[in-house]
Amino acid sequence: MMLSRAKPAVGGDLQQADKQNKKAKKVPKLDDLLAQRDFTGAITLLEFKRQAGESEEDTDLWIGYCSFHLGDYKKSLEVFKNASQQEGCNPDVWVNLACTYFFLGMYKEAEEAANKAAKSRLQNRLLFHLAHKFNDEKRLMVFHQNLQDIIEDQLSLASIHYMRSHYQEAIDIYKRILLENRDFLALNVYVALCYYKLDYYDVSQEVLAVYLQQVPDSTIALNLKACNHFRLYNGKAAEAELKSLMDNTSSSFEFAKELIKHNLVVFRAGEGALQVLPPLVDVIPEARLNLVIYYLRQDDVQEAFNLIKDLEPSTPQEYILKGVVNAALGQELGSRDHLKTAQQFFQLVGGSASECDTIPGRQCMASCFFLLRQFDDVLIYLNSIKVFLLIQSEKIKNDYVYLSWLARCYIMNKKPRIAWELYLKMETSGESFSLLQLIANDCYKMGQFYYAAKAFDVLERLDPSPEYWEGKRGACVGIFQMILAGREPKETLTEVVHLLRSTGSTQVEYIIRIMKKWGKDNRVPV
Repeated sequence: MMLSRAKPAVGGDLQQADKQNKKAKKVPKLDDLLAQRDFTGAITLLEFKRQAGESEEDTDLWIGYCSFHLGDYKKSLEVFKNASQQEGCNPDVWVNLACTYFFLGMYKEAEEAANKAAKSRLQNRLLFHLAHKFNDEKRLMVFHQNLQDIIEDQLSLASIHYMRSHYQEAIDIYKRILLENRDFLALNVYVALCYYKLDYYDVSQEVLAVYLQQVPDSTIALNLKACNHFRLYNGKAAEAELKSLMDNTSSSFEFAKELIKHNLVVFRAGEGALQVLPPLVDVIPEARLNLVIYYLRQDDVQEAFNLIKDLEPSTPQEYILKGVVNAALGQELGSRDHLKTAQQFFQLVGGSASECDTIPGRQCMASCFFLLRQFDDVLIYLNSIKVFLLIQSEKIKNDYVYLSWLARCYIMNKKPRIAWELYLKMETSGESFSLLQLIANDCYKMGQFYYAAKAFDVLERLDPSPEYWEGKRGACVGIFQMILAGREPKETLTEVVHLLRSTGSTQVEYIIRIMKKWGKDNRVPV
């Protein structure tokens, strides 16, 4: 106390300096925010400095850079376009402007800007991707040869492999980089996406889990997890995975909102398709294909054709869908031209090296020969798809992957009883529980409610989860509806009531009361 009174001026200076130091510590540095990838924070700091008159020469360029990384490409474009019109602009402006044009889908403008930029690795990578967009194979190879064995160039090459459906080549690159850079966790998402495209949904989930353990709120990763659930289980399970994203209104990535809307339409079997998909047709590549599928399911073949007629197919799925649309329209109009086009598309897929040994590929060849009226060949290809029953190895036949796909094939071929027997032969384990989930969900999806109810009943007894009760309740009501429609024996009602009684839910008695009343009116002992 005495010291501070003896030297008040010095003490005041020290206190003032201390306050200034604390204040300085509270204001983050731009470099720190960029290193943390906190682009929202970086823009806030830059805007604050500009309003306070403390902006530097490259403040606008940094705002454009941060806007780009937040997915706000329009704002980024505005910044870089203005900068490019200034005399003696920064040389990096042109390549940054080109990247912004590229992400807005303005590929011609992107190429013009890129050609004005100084030669650099980024410029080469951008021109590499533009050559792919323009289907210019000659230029693609030129820029490919300029790629170096550095991470950015190799990642760019992997992405081109992915877009050209060379998924295994992309996986090889990602895995090689991951081996040397274990902290590049996001690469696990890319690997998982490749496995998803290869139909290895279980493997995709395992790889994805590595990333989600560290970044549990990742929009892209959670969306991919939902897509895996859709393929492995059903739309309801997939939608549950997206719930946290739908509740998140503060997401910085605007494109994710559109992607989630699109995927929800798919998960809900086309519900809301006409409201959601048309505006996304030129934004999300799959939107056009899913809208075509929706029109086909509505028997609106002409509308499906109008939407896909100008699409130049580049993936097996696009060739198959275009073939199906032409076949449907050809049969509806009696048009030989459409049927011939369909036959050619099916032949292209079925005869390709990558698809000839896949089930879709063989189905395409069967369809091709069907349109050519070579029915003996049709049977050869259809019989060749029955691969699971031709396997003799006991090791493979006891493997869960084999059993799960065999069960799914039986269900899809309307033989749920045999799938149920596969489960009954298994010993109680985690794998038998997973098979039970598959049978319950797939049977429900295919309208095979009797075995869906039996499977959900066992699941509920093993794990009294509300989800399993809801599944069992829906399946039991589905059986009752089928009994009313004469598509299921009346005697099945007794077993349905027995299944319901094993549940402790308060809704059970109300459902049973309705069933018993109908049974009494129709002389069915319950």
